[in-house]
Amino acid sequence: MDDQAKKTALRGISYGLYVIGTKGEDGLHAFTGNWVTQASFAPPLVAIGVKKDSGSWAGIQHSRVFSVNVLETGSKDLAFAFFKPVSVEGNKIAGYEFETKTTGSPILKDALSWFECKVTDIVDRGDHALVVGEVIDAGVHREGDPMTLKETGLFYGG
Repeated sequence: MDDQAKKTALRGISYGLYVIGTKGEDGLHAFTGNWVTQASFAPPLVAIGVKKDSGSWAGIQHSRVFSVNVLETGSKDLAFAFFKPVSVEGNKIAGYEFETKTTGSPILKDALSWFECKVTDIVDRGDHALVVGEVIDAGVHREGDPMTLKETGLFYGG
């Protein structure tokens, strides 16, 4: 396989940016993710990719729940804050205010919208796991345009 062709082709996949949260034995976790897609209408299922050497992966395995926070265009600082391990101080995670609802996973007040899922399936391959979750709660904070990876100047794929 031509490595450059592979990178170019894979970089043609469009990505949004989301903060995915969960709770583990050791507390709340969250990370910026871009592998999020709706997989079914009935029941409402989404699939996410989770890096297996992360605290969030351990949290999802433990709690079997996660939240997805849809970020607004222009929220680069917020997205970048969750590219590294984060800490919780009071009602803030990585310095951003959050609340919890049905699953106990963090829901960011600065997100456009959010949904919470209970895990139904896990495909454990490679350096990431594919986690499928059924949407069990959702909300909208405000209207706006979702953020995409392209606006950050970053690329994924290859």
